[in-house]
Amino acid sequence: MIGKIATALKETTGAGLLLVSLAACSTASHAATYTMYRDAGCGCCLKWAEHAETGLDAKVISEDAPDMQALKDLHNVPRELRSCHTMIVEGYVIEGHVPAETIKKLLSERPAGVTGIAVPGMPVGSPGMEYRNMKQPYQVIAFGPSGQSIFARYN
Repeated sequence: MIGKIATALKETTGAGLLLVSLAACSTASHAATYTMYRDAGCGCCLKWAEHAETGLDAKVISEDAPDMQALKDLHNVPRELRSCHTMIVEGYVIEGHVPAETIKKLLSERPAGVTGIAVPGMPVGSPGMEYRNMKQPYQVIAFGPSGQSIFARYN
């Protein structure tokens, strides 16, 4: 790719040079950056962040939060839906071990009345909680001012 751009630059002047330069810039990856807040002693959060980076094509920054409960209170995460880490993505709260594909679904659909999605607790087999071939069924719950509902199921 770089070789083709270099050849085009040698053969192009003026407005054509500008167009070739813009084309080269448009091929660069412009991945988003999201911050995941976690308790400093939790290792599964880092495993989940790796999953999220790959699945969302994003950079996930892990930030240790001294008071996770206050952070969850600030973002109105219902107590019964809480897990070990919290991430804010494009204004939505992502709580716990939510699969990246479900986050993509949320961002694509942008359902009315939903402020976040959560996987309560730490189900075995969810992203970041893999253990051998064991998988525990779990649900991703949407929450917001209109209440709670099942957003996705994993069996």
